[in-house]
Amino acid sequence: MARPRASMSPSGETSSRRAVPWSSFPAPCAGVDEAGRGCLAGPVVAAAAVFAPAFDFSQLPGLDDSKQVREADRLRLAGEIRRHSLAWAVGFAWPREIEAVNILQATLRAMRRAVDRLAVRPVFLVIDGNQLLPECPIAQQALVDGDALTPGIAAASILAKTTRDRVMQALDLRFPGYGFASHKGYGCAAHKAAIRALGPCLQHRMTFRGVRPEEEQARLPGL
Repeated sequence: MARPRASMSPSGETSSRRAVPWSSFPAPCAGVDEAGRGCLAGPVVAAAAVFAPAFDFSQLPGLDDSKQVREADRLRLAGEIRRHSLAWAVGFAWPREIEAVNILQATLRAMRRAVDRLAVRPVFLVIDGNQLLPECPIAQQALVDGDALTPGIAAASILAKTTRDRVMQALDLRFPGYGFASHKGYGCAAHKAAIRALGPCLQHRMTFRGVRPEEEQARLPGL
């Protein structure tokens, strides 16, 4: 059975009893999330956002997990998040690094890069998912479905998604024919058909299933 999904309220908390108020974390706290982990092409992008513990998240109307927010609203929210946060930053891991260390480790590296670039150093990190950042000196908590449960992670998810979308739109101009601007590198039917027709480009993750020809899949770890 599918797990009921929490939804953000105007206050930035969620309607689920599992919701975690931002003010409950040590301050200053950064929410951390990623975008593009499951894509066949392009970077995985992580973002970190620091908010004051008493910040009124009603100033960010519509804030939610980026996957639940329309593109136009994501773009609006991204600007508001940058304006209202104490600090924000993004980090990247590109396809060659993803191939070398695997997608999980590349994602954690991108998250660490985002945290390290924050102008305000947090004393606590709340990270979407079930993984902590290895060898990070900052106290951390991993929160599964965190982008739906606490507003600081939702804000990071918006920044990561909008940043990555812009990157994929730029890559569409450099690598035409794959449709990066529309599907953003995800493994939809049109993208897989373009890979079969054109072959993979430099932005494809060569260890992911759906990128190499089928006869090579047995030798590759994939996702």
